[in-house]
Amino acid sequence: MNTMDRDLPFTPTTKTTAKVKQPLRTAINRNWTETILGYVFLFPSLLLFAVFLFYPLIQTFYLSLHETDPRGRIASFVGFDNFTAIFTSERFYQSLGVTGLFTLLTVPTVIIIALILAAFTHNHLKGMRIFQFIFSLPVVLSVGTSAVIWMMLFHPSVGMLNYLLSLVGLESVAWLTDPRWALLSVSMMTVWMNLGFTYIVLLSGLQGISDDIYDSAKIDGSGPIRTFVQIVLPLLSPTVFFVTIVSIIGAFQSFGQIHILTRGGPVNSTDVLVYSLYQDAFINFRFGTGSAQALVLFTIILIFTFVQFKVFERNVHYQ
Repeated sequence: MNTMDRDLPFTPTTKTTAKVKQPLRTAINRNWTETILGYVFLFPSLLLFAVFLFYPLIQTFYLSLHETDPRGRIASFVGFDNFTAIFTSERFYQSLGVTGLFTLLTVPTVIIIALILAAFTHNHLKGMRIFQFIFSLPVVLSVGTSAVIWMMLFHPSVGMLNYLLSLVGLESVAWLTDPRWALLSVSMMTVWMNLGFTYIVLLSGLQGISDDIYDSAKIDGSGPIRTFVQIVLPLLSPTVFFVTIVSIIGAFQSFGQIHILTRGGPVNSTDVLVYSLYQDAFINFRFGTGSAQALVLFTIILIFTFVQFKVFERNVHYQ
């Protein structure tokens, strides 16, 4: 009897341990199954990223460490000599300055114009849909189409812009062949081309602000301008912040309109970093130098984006 009393307490413990281990194993197997299933669904996306993003990035870094012959084939390993040549080249700093000036001419201008247009068309008046459609139209045109349209407008003899200048008694301007006007001309075209996307995003941000906020401000005696500056703009700051980052990245990567309109000229006045990279890699077949420039450009964009998140995001007010 005493032996049975000593053995009885151990029997429930053994059964309880077995019952606990069984659900634990089931949960672990279920987690592994869900993890594997998740990777199976992610595999097509990971494959696309590997083929079109990771492999080109690795190949770019590999080419940046080598020198190529006139036919574009790898000739020798040069280490970081390509990067040294870039940072000691006067053309690199000139292209960097042109890119910075191009960014200053395009990004603030397109954001301000799009914000003004979005503010004027953000109401329920009859006919506003037509204006919203018109202001959004540039987004449907490709870079090539937009560049061809503006090339006709910039034509020195039959272009519409010089015709308008002649109507007010001003002299014609060599928009694309004068170094003083070439970068400004390309910037005008870029502002118009990016206006559609920026306008749509900012208008969507304005439409996301509740009408109750406008009604409360009106009851408190706030005028339209004061309401927009002190209430609407802070609420719209996340959208403006997003548009600013995207626009700066797009400005640093601009190529199509410059290639069609000016080809980096005249006198390298529109020779931005991307076009300089293109000339080295695909015109002179110096793929090592071109790859090094691509990595430098990637680093510059990454630094600019990081600085914007660290500095300017403090002034962003999330709802």
